[in-house]
Amino acid sequence: MKLLKYILGALTFIGGMFALNAASKKKNKEFDNQIKENENQIKKVKEVAKKVEAAKEETKKELAKAKKKTSTTKKQVKSTASAKKTAESFEKKYRKKPGRPKKKA
Repeated sequence: MKLLKYILGALTFIGGMFALNAASKKKNKEFDNQIKENENQIKKVKEVAKKVEAAKEETKKELAKAKKKTSTTKKQVKSTASAKKTAESFEKKYRKKPGRPKKKA
């Protein structure tokens, strides 16, 4: 009878080991699946980041072109201060002085 108890105990121990092994494999599979999903998401994010970086470079180039264009146009524009002074002095000299309004007949 004692021998039967020892054999039964050994079998349950072995069965318990198999059960623990199966449970840990299941957890490992779930963990591996999560890792794969995370890696896929990381790949997607990296692709989007590359697209954003490319767009950023394009906008930088466009901005540089726009700055060059504005600087060249600013260089080409002449100052109008002297023309304004001339116009003001002309208006002061030859503009009619405000007086009485004429009566209509």
